[in-house]
Amino acid sequence: MAKKDKSYMPQSSAGLIRYFDQTKGGIKIKPEYVLAVCVFLVALEILVKFLG
Repeated sequence: MAKKDKSYMPQSSAGLIRYFDQTKGGIKIKPEYVLAVCVFLVALEILVKFLG
């Protein structure tokens, strides 16, 4: 019976690192506010396009 040769690749953590200490500073905005501002800007642009 032949042996199964299993070769394992080295483990890497590319893309799996979590940076919990990096979230201390900066501006924190709720996603709802960002979405509301985007919708408002799109509506304003459409309004300006039709009226201007």
